Amino acid sequence: MNGPGHVGGSRMLLRKLREIMEAGGSAQERLDRLVAMVAATMVADVCSIYLTRGEQHELFATQGLKPEAVHRTRLNTGEGLVGLVAETAQPLNLADAPHHARFSYRPETGEDPYQSFLGVPIVRSERTFGVLVVQNSVQRMYGEDEVEALQTIAMVLAEMVAANAFGDLSGLADVEARPSRPEFMQGKAFSDGVAIGVAVLHEPHAPLGRVIADDPVKEEARLDAALTQVRGVISEMLEGDPGRLSGVSREVLETFLMLANDPSWDAKLRNGVRAGLSADAAVERVRGEHRAKFNATRDPYLRERMHDLEDLDNRLLRALAGVDGAAQQSLPENAILIARELGPAELLDYGGRLAGIALEEGSSAAHAAIVARALGVPMVGSLSGLLSRVEDGDAVVLDGERGEVRLRPEDQVVSTYRQRIELRSARAAEFARDKDEPAITQDGAAVALLLNAGLALDVHHLDDTGAEGIGLFRTEFQFMVSETLPRLESQILLYRDVLDTAGDRAVTFRTLDLGGDKVLPYVKAEREENPALGWRAVRIGLDRPSLLRYQLRALINAAAGRRLRVMFPLVAIVSEFEAARALVDRELEWAARFGRGAPAEIEIGVMVEAPALAWSIAGLKGKADFLSVGTNDLMQYFFAADRGNARVADRYDVLSAPALRFLSSIRQSADEAGLQISICGEAAGRPLEAMAFVALGFRRLSMPASGVGPVRRLIRSMSVEAAAADLAPRLKTQSASLRAELTEFAQSQGFAL
Repeated sequence: MNGPGHVGGSRMLLRKLREIMEAGGSAQERLDRLVAMVAATMVADVCSIYLTRGEQHELFATQGLKPEAVHRTRLNTGEGLVGLVAETAQPLNLADAPHHARFSYRPETGEDPYQSFLGVPIVRSERTFGVLVVQNSVQRMYGEDEVEALQTIAMVLAEMVAANAFGDLSGLADVEARPSRPEFMQGKAFSDGVAIGVAVLHEPHAPLGRVIADDPVKEEARLDAALTQVRGVISEMLEGDPGRLSGVSREVLETFLMLANDPSWDAKLRNGVRAGLSADAAVERVRGEHRAKFNATRDPYLRERMHDLEDLDNRLLRALAGVDGAAQQSLPENAILIARELGPAELLDYGGRLAGIALEEGSSAAHAAIVARALGVPMVGSLSGLLSRVEDGDAVVLDGERGEVRLRPEDQVVSTYRQRIELRSARAAEFARDKDEPAITQDGAAVALLLNAGLALDVHHLDDTGAEGIGLFRTEFQFMVSETLPRLESQILLYRDVLDTAGDRAVTFRTLDLGGDKVLPYVKAEREENPALGWRAVRIGLDRPSLLRYQLRALINAAAGRRLRVMFPLVAIVSEFEAARALVDRELEWAARFGRGAPAEIEIGVMVEAPALAWSIAGLKGKADFLSVGTNDLMQYFFAADRGNARVADRYDVLSAPALRFLSSIRQSADEAGLQISICGEAAGRPLEAMAFVALGFRRLSMPASGVGPVRRLIRSMSVEAAAADLAPRLKTQSASLRAELTEFAQSQGFAL
C-alpha cells in the first residue's frame, strides 16, 4: 500500500468516514459502522474502539470480537496492550500479541484466535482518551502505510468526537475527548493578581472545521505556499545584514532552516494531505507526533530538537491561518494565555493585552515572570499537565496570589472570585490613598521604600505607589529581547527616559547581569555544568571589558548633569569591584576628553550576593558608596539551593535563624564601614519578611511595585523596638524557619500583615 496505493487507501478511508458521519443515527450506531468500515478497508479480522471512561479503558465498539463484550470489557489504567498504547501515546505493532508481557486475556471478548495487533492512541491536545485497534488471526507485522492510515483515522475520530460530530453523546458522558468538566490545578504563584477570562493557547490548534479535505490538490498548494513562506522568513533573517546575527542566534536559525527543509518532515506533511486531510490537519497530526516524542524523551539535546520541530509546526499553522505571530493575533479582552513556557520577548509581543498567564513549566525567577510582574499581569506556573487539560476558549479563573488555576469553573466559583477581585480592588484603592504617607514606624524609624524595575514602564509605578526611587533597575532586559547588541544611542535613550520619568527620585542602575539562565541571542554561549556558579554578571564584564564599558558610556551620557547611581552584580572579592570601578573612571575620563556631558554626581555601589563578599565589606570602605543585599541570589548561595529548581527552591526559608543572623552581620559590617545599605529582592516586598529586616536594622527596602503598599502599611503599624526585642533571642536558635513565631508575634501586637 506504499505510494499511490497507500494514498488512495487512506483517502478512501477518510471519505467513508465522512459518509458515516453524514448518514445519521445514534452515536453507538455510527461507532459500529466505523469499526466495520475500517476492518473491511484494512482487511482486518477485528477493529475495536476503546474509549477512556474515568480510570478505565472501555470497549465501545467492535467488529470481530463478541458483541456482548461492548461496554462490558474494561481495562484499568495501564492494563493490557490497550493500556500500554494509552500510557505511551505511541502505536504498538505486534505479530504475536498473546505472548507480549503486557497482554491481558479477557475471555468475554473471544479474541483467542487473533495473533497480530496494531493499536494507535486517540489523542487530542496531548490528552489520550482512547485507543483504536485492528487485529488479525495470522501472525504479521502491519506495514508503515497501515500504521499511518490507522493513525489518520484515530486523529480524525478524535477531532470529530471533540466537535460533537457524533451528535448526542450522552451515552458517552464520561468520555472526555474535549475537556469539559471543572478542574482545579495547583501550581506556583509567579506574578500577583486574580483574573477571570477565557483561555487563549500560545500554540493554538489549527482551525480544524475541515478536517477532511474536499480537494487534495488545492490543499497541497496551500501547504506549499505556507512552507515557502516559513522557509523564506527564516532565510531572509539569515541572509540579511551579516553583522546582525551571530553566535547562538545564527546557529538556531541555521538549525531551523535545516529542519524546515528536512525531506522527512516535508514528506509526512504531504502524505497527510494526499491521504485526504486538510493542510491544517496534516500539520496538526505531525505536531502531535513531535509532542509525544518531546514528552517521552528525557535527553536535553533531543528535547531541544523536538521543541524546535514543534516550533516549526506552530509557525506553519500560523502561516496557514494567515497569522504572522503573537503581535497580530486577535485576542479577547479577558484573554488568559496558556503556554508550556514563555520567553520575555514573546510576552512583550502581547503587550498589555493579557488578563493573565498560565504556564505548564516556568519559574518565578524566570524573566518572563519578572516581565509579567512589571506589566501587572497575574501569572501562575508549574501547572503539570496544563496543555492536555485546557482548550482554546475555555473559561479560566487564575489566582496569582495562591498559585491556583480553575478550568471551566462553576458559576458559584466565578462569583466568589469576582468578590475577591472587588476586595483586592478596594485594598489597592486603600494603598493608593496612603501612597503619600511616610513609611515611619510607630516609634519613629523612617524606612525608605524603593522599587525594583527592569522595563521603562516599571518606572511609572513610582507615582502609583509613592515609592521614593528605583533601588534596582535591571538593565539586561533591553539586551535579552533584542536580536542584536543594542546600539549606544538605543541604550542612552532608554536610560535617559528612565531618569526623566523618575525626576528627582534616585535610580540605581545595575550593570548587565548576564550568564547563567540569561543568555543573549547574539553572544555564543558555552555549556556550563553549573551556570549559576559560572561565567556570569560582573565576571563577563571584566573578561569582556568592551561590553561593560559600552554600557557605562551610555549610562554616563544619559545622566549628563544629573545624579547617577551604578552598581555591579555578583562581585565576590574586593579586587573585582576595584577593577569594575576603574572602568567607570576610564569612561569618565573619555567623556571629559571628548567634551561629552558627565553626571553632576556619581555613586558606585556593589550587590552583596556572594557570601565571600559579605565577609569582605570592610575592604570596600572608602571605595564603594553603597551596598545592596540581593536576597534572591545571596540566599541561593547561602543555602546551596538553586532558586530555579522547584525541588529545592522552596525548602529553605530566608526567615530561618541562620539566614537572619547572616543578614544581621552584613548590616553591622556596612555600618562599621560607613556604607549605605539596602535589602533588594522579592522578600523585601513581603510584609512579614520586611518586618524582620527592619528589626535587624535595615532602613532601605527595594521591592516589586505590588509590595510597596502592603509593606508601607506594615511599617506604619509596627514598633521597631518591640520587633527587635522579640527577634533577638530567636536569632540565637537553630530554627529552620521563624515564620510561624514571627507571624504570631505580629498578630499579637496588631501589626498589619
